[in-house]
Amino acid sequence: MRLDGCSAVITGASAGIGREFARQLAPHAKRLVLVARRRERLEELRDQLGRINSKLLVEAQIADLSRSEEVKKLGATLEKEQVDVLVNNAGLGDYGSVAIADPGRLDEMIQVNVLALTILTRALLPQMIAQKNGAIMNVSSSASFLPIPGLAVYAATKAYVTSFSEALRAEVARDGIAVCALCPGPVHTEFGTVAARASAEPESAPEFIYVPVETVVRDALKAIERNKPLVIPGFFMKIGMTLARLTPMPLLRLAWRFSRRV
Repeated sequence: MRLDGCSAVITGASAGIGREFARQLAPHAKRLVLVARRRERLEELRDQLGRINSKLLVEAQIADLSRSEEVKKLGATLEKEQVDVLVNNAGLGDYGSVAIADPGRLDEMIQVNVLALTILTRALLPQMIAQKNGAIMNVSSSASFLPIPGLAVYAATKAYVTSFSEALRAEVARDGIAVCALCPGPVHTEFGTVAARASAEPESAPEFIYVPVETVVRDALKAIERNKPLVIPGFFMKIGMTLARLTPMPLLRLAWRFSRRV
């Protein structure tokens, strides 16, 4: 997949990883469609991208992906246009026990992380198959590789994203479509602050585990160009996730039981 001259759609483009995708694609793309709820953020980003590439066409699509009717409307609009790259980046998290979670928050998380990603992929995939060219980058998480108490629903939604990406990749392997799951660990973005519940401190990890957002996106775009199925940015995260995936579930259950007693 060549990114030069591509037309790309990026969800969750107003901040964090989505914003960085827009910045790094700007010198190569001919058109970017930026999707998010915050109009002011998108308009500010559009001005920045114009300074990076004066020939770049930038379109802001204001949509709340936690509302199914807005997702379907967006999909119906985009399926009529040529799109070479779809970056399903929008996502929500929630730290804490399921038993005391806000039901509305859980619904939003499933709607954005699972349903919106699936609906938009379904909307744009037929045209990519017809043109025998395209790429779908699904932003998953290192949390997708194992159940995580305290992040139970989020980890489950990301497990869906990683599994969905692998299966979809197999379905379109002969159609010229690259499908990749991006599984970052901790990154300094707004995610932790938004995922924290009221009166609770945002979760944090040792600083050496964090990977710069610029590196995360650079690795992801290289993966698209090289048609890789999965990318885990960062040396320590690669090692950690390899060990986690090899750990038998009974040992993980024992560790969780012990941690609850401490």
